[in-house]
Formats: sequence, C-alpha cells, structure tokens
Amino acid sequence: MAAIKPYVTCIKETITAAMCLENFPSQLIERHNKPEVETKMSKELSLNPIIIARTKQEKILIEASINSVRISVALKKIDDLDQILSKRFMRFLTQRAENFLVLRRKPIKGYDISFLVTNTHTESMFKHKLIDFVVQFMEDIDKEISEMKLSVNTRARLAAQAYLKELVS
Repeated sequence: MAAIKPYVTCIKETITAAMCLENFPSQLIERHNKPEVETKMSKELSLNPIIIARTKQEKILIEASINSVRISVALKKIDDLDQILSKRFMRFLTQRAENFLVLRRKPIKGYDISFLVTNTHTESMFKHKLIDFVVQFMEDIDKEISEMKLSVNTRARLAAQAYLKELVS
C-alpha cells in the first residue's frame, strides 16, 4: 500500500486542480451546453491532457476543459488472466453506468474505464467527494481484480488436485 500512496496522492491533487469547472454554453451553437472535453469544438477551452503513469500498463489520463473533466484509467494487466478479468469486470460496470452518475459507457481507446465529470455534477455534489469516489474506485477495482485472480487460481489448483487424485486411484 505504501508504494501506491504517492501515485494516488498525485492523481488526487491533479484531479483537484483540473476540477475548477463552470457553466459555459457552446460558442458555436445557441442553447447548447455540451461537455467541451467530449465535443472539442473550441480548442482554447481545453487544457493539455495529463498522463500519470505508475507503470507502462497502469496509468491515468486527465483531460480538462472549462465545463468538464474526463478521467480515463488503464489498469495493470500483468498476464492474460488479469486482462480477461479486468475486461469482464469493466464490461459488467459499464453496463450499469447509469447507476454511477459520472461513469462513461465507453472508455477512451487504450484505457479500461472512463469518468466524465461536468459542471452540473460539481454543482449538485461535493467536489471533494467526487474526487474521493474516483480515487477509491480505482483502488477498489485493483483490489477486486487481484482477489478474483487469487480465487480463480485457487479454484484451478483444487480442480487439478481432484483430477490428479482420480488418475492416481
């Protein structure tokens, strides 16, 4: 846990800095107020994207604009089992995206899961609670996938032992 603390602190501070959002209608289309980070209609309203990487596979992309922030997370995938478990788990979560107000249904290419926080979210919810949710979500996903991997390996070992007992007898 101590090795991940600087990574999590850096993410938390960067998201806090990026989440200075305000209501800003479209400059091109009247009566439209779309997340600028998604539409990218005005280049001057978006900040440079920030990538915070712990390893080559485990990284986070923070894209901020005047009225929205998109946070994309790539989880660590050491082997094929990690890849399969994370893909299935992310699919399960994205199918239930409406239950998580800030979760996007489709992640950005190259990332496993994405969050979209708009100015309406920061107006109706506490900003620090949103940031804590995203950070806690990242930590819990990592923990859940590690636990599922241990469970799968344990079940495979027990099945192999039962199979080998049958061969010996």
